[in-house]
Amino acid sequence: MAAYSARGVHGQVVQSLGSRIVGGAVPEGATLDVRALGEELDVSLTVMRESLKVLAGKGLVGARQKRGTFVRERRHWNLLDADVIRWCVEGGVGEELMRDLADVRSVIEPAAARRAARHRTDADLDVLEAALGLMGRARADSADAAEADAAFHRALLAATGNEMLARMDMLLEPGLRERDRLVHAHAFVDDPVPSHRAVLDAVRDRDEDRAERVMLDLLAKAVEDLDRVAGRTTSRGAR
Repeated sequence: MAAYSARGVHGQVVQSLGSRIVGGAVPEGATLDVRALGEELDVSLTVMRESLKVLAGKGLVGARQKRGTFVRERRHWNLLDADVIRWCVEGGVGEELMRDLADVRSVIEPAAARRAARHRTDADLDVLEAALGLMGRARADSADAAEADAAFHRALLAATGNEMLARMDMLLEPGLRERDRLVHAHAFVDDPVPSHRAVLDAVRDRDEDRAERVMLDLLAKAVEDLDRVAGRTTSRGAR
């Protein structure tokens, strides 16, 4: 999903206010002076109102009679929204969210790998192989690398043959892309292909136990990478 900052004046207002709220510069419960914000950002009240509608759709703001427009509590924020995730990471408050994502992945993806090993088709293998090929050709810190990673995990979910599992990409992918952008920006990143190749080989061989195990290994390595970004460990290099 394109960043809102690239979407003209309206998008820049959404970006500015959204990042302030998520980063804590505007605290939960604060009432927004819409007119003053419009003057600060040099935009019309119409632009402000439309921008606030977007932020309301993301759960960041609400409006009530007599109180006006206010910042909602974090428990109301749409933490699956790509912009909200990005604002959390860019504002330095995204580590907990990335760890929650890792926890969710540890529940979903090993089971998905096991099911994919049982139900995959030749067409599924072709899509997984294509994503792995793109991964191998992409520079680690490039948009292509993030796209290849997302494509591989999307294809794995689709290979389960379960439509609801396949749509879990809507839940996982925004956070996965942001996690890739965060981790791959660091110099210690190494080749991601071997860990993903191990998953693909197990799925191809219809080895359910191995598919689940190597996916758990891949996810454990992803947590280690996040630890290194956070400065918590200096062990093995990232994949």
